[in-house]
Formats: sequence, C-alpha cells, structure tokens
Amino acid sequence: MSLNVIALGGNAILETDPTDEGQKAVIKKAAVYIADFIAAGEDVILCHGNGPQVGNLLLQQKAAETEKNPALKLDSCVAMTQGSIGYWLQNALTNEFLSRQISKPVVSIVTQVRVNETDPSFKEPSKPIGPFLSKEEAALEAKRTGGSFKEDAGRGYRKVVPSPMPQEIVEKDVVRSIVHSGAVVVCAGGGGVPVIQKGTELIGVEAVNDKDFSARVLAENVNAERLIILTGVDNIYINYNQPNQKALEKVTKEEAETYIKEGFFAAGSMLPKVEAAVSFVKGKDHREAVITSIENLVRLQDGVGTTITNR
Repeated sequence: MSLNVIALGGNAILETDPTDEGQKAVIKKAAVYIADFIAAGEDVILCHGNGPQVGNLLLQQKAAETEKNPALKLDSCVAMTQGSIGYWLQNALTNEFLSRQISKPVVSIVTQVRVNETDPSFKEPSKPIGPFLSKEEAALEAKRTGGSFKEDAGRGYRKVVPSPMPQEIVEKDVVRSIVHSGAVVVCAGGGGVPVIQKGTELIGVEAVNDKDFSARVLAENVNAERLIILTGVDNIYINYNQPNQKALEKVTKEEAETYIKEGFFAAGSMLPKVEAAVSFVKGKDHREAVITSIENLVRLQDGVGTTITNR
C-alpha cells in the first residue's frame, strides 16, 4: 500500500454545464474511478483545480456588487470554491463507498498554502482563471474591470492573475494525521489559498496557486510515494497534435527535463504538470509521478499513462 496524491483538474470538473448539478454529475463519475483505485488498496489524498469555478464566482461577485454588498476578494473566492468542490468530492466518494459497503470516511479541508511575498509573479500575472473568451470579449472585459487577459494554448482568452510558487502546506500535519487514521482527504483545492507570512500572522493575497505545483508540495509535505496528475489525455506527448506526435510512457527525470528545455509542452497546459512531476521525483529515489487520464487510474500497475522516475 502506498500513499498517493491525486490532482484533478478544474476543467475536468466543469466540462460543459457550469451549474452545481452539472459539476456534481461529472464528479460522481470521477468518484467511481477514484473509489476503484482506493478499493485496490491505495491510500489517497485528493486535490483539485478551480480555475473555471473561481473565475465564474468572481464574475458573479462583480455582477452583484453594490456599496452594501461588495465583491469578495480572490483569496476568499478561492476558499469558497475549495469548500464547494471539496463538498462535491466528499459527498460523491462517501456515496460511492456506501454503495460498495466500504467503511472509509472522507473529509475535505480548506487549506492555506504559504507563498513568498517577493515571488516575481506578483509583478507579472500569468495564471489563467475563469471561462474562455474570444479576443473581442476579453478586450471588453479588460476595459470594464481593469483585469489582464491572455491567449491560452489556442483555446481562447482568459483572465490572468499572479501565480506564486507554493512553498508549504500550512495544514500539512493535520492532513498527515487524518490520512494515517484511514480517511481519504480532499485538500489544497485550487492550489490552496495563497498566504504570506508577516511576523506571526498569515495573510491571504490576491493570487491563485497552480494546482499541480501545490499538489507537488503537498506530496512532499506528507511524504507520499507517488504524485498522480490527471488530465484529459492518456499520456503526455512530444510533437502533440502533429503528424509525428509520440506518446511518452516511462521516462527518466533527465529525459523529461530535456523535453521541457526543447519546448515540447505548452506553458498554459502541460508544462506545469511535467515540471511539478519532475520536481517531485527529484526529491527522493523511491518517488514516481504519473500523468494520465482518470480512466487509467486502476491500470497504473499495467504501465499505462506517462510515468516519470529517477532512473
């Protein structure tokens, strides 16, 4: 039995239906695969993205804003989406376990992640959040709100905010304790609420942590053996969507770093996943990272997906 940190993307939760019922339905399907994996004897900590969800929440906050009902800031919105998505995952997994007569509690934790105040991303926002917009829609929204919008991997324009590098999971000791009790933990949702330390005080900041880098820090902080990053494809590829595309199966950290340097992975898409995986694996010899689709979870022992190892 090994301890796995599984990172589930926010875009995978919000496919086409942005209602809570629509997203609950997607998570209910995901819970089947996760429960299969856990039933096979694996310990799991789940974290998830929240880009589309927190972006939509920010739009709702702005649309309803009045002097007496001011919009909440980004750190509060990240915490709100941690709570809502955490509840959806907690509820879906609990129900799936009950249907299988598996006695295993699930708990979700609103998680803070310490970042450095001097992180350069505060001067150069780059993290995309919210829905995809056309170039014209993005220009109008930028003019209306003063926000920054950038093109995202050929899929449209999205709002960008600071994305500091996560340094530490504040609640790491609690997470470890709960996992060792036999429960499934949902935490670090949306990369966790980014906080900076001022003396003895932690202060939330207007930023969004990258979910994959936070998952890497989480996996390190709880001494996990494996980091699993779920995405929309079975493997990572070089020359993706080109006639000569090649699926990567088992690669060393050195090979993965070479592909990164050669620019094979898109900055707003696969690059942070591969970088997070490599960084985690480099920490200790016995670690491995897997990037694949959720459908492949129970087939990891068969070598499906892309596995990154030390050697």
